[in-house]
Amino acid sequence: MSSNVGLTTPRGSGTSGYVQRNLSHLKPRDNFAPYPKDYDLLKHRQRKPDKEILDHDRLREVEVKVFDLRDKLEDEGVDEEEIELQTSTLRQKLSSSSPSDSKPARKGQFKPHQVHELAQAKIEESEKLRKALGISATYEEGSHWKKQEERLREGLGEKERDR
Repeated sequence: MSSNVGLTTPRGSGTSGYVQRNLSHLKPRDNFAPYPKDYDLLKHRQRKPDKEILDHDRLREVEVKVFDLRDKLEDEGVDEEEIELQTSTLRQKLSSSSPSDSKPARKGQFKPHQVHELAQAKIEESEKLRKALGISATYEEGSHWKKQEERLREGLGEKERDR
């Protein structure tokens, strides 16, 4: 044993007396703060959907339907010219229809990988709720408390002036 570490003698302890370092010990961090100092980080920010990805997914759905029609017509033995004609008309019809026709009605109908569609649906839902409750678009969270604090300060300022 060295440096007075461990047992003076391993006799009767049921161990070999070998001393190991505690690898699970966490050293305290320097400059640790339990909360962030930047209050802008605490504000809720809505995730913005990527328009290009939404357009790509919508066009992909169109092409899947066109490919299904092409596959069905090829199985039926239709001429290549007729297949091209029918697929191009279907593609034109689906492309000209509005993008809102093809999306699911509720948030729960999205698949886990459809994060941009989910974000778009959440923004639309939040906007609908904001309009229903009559909340202005420029509303800032916590502004009511700021107004109350200003009124309180003004009231204390008037009391000081009166003295």
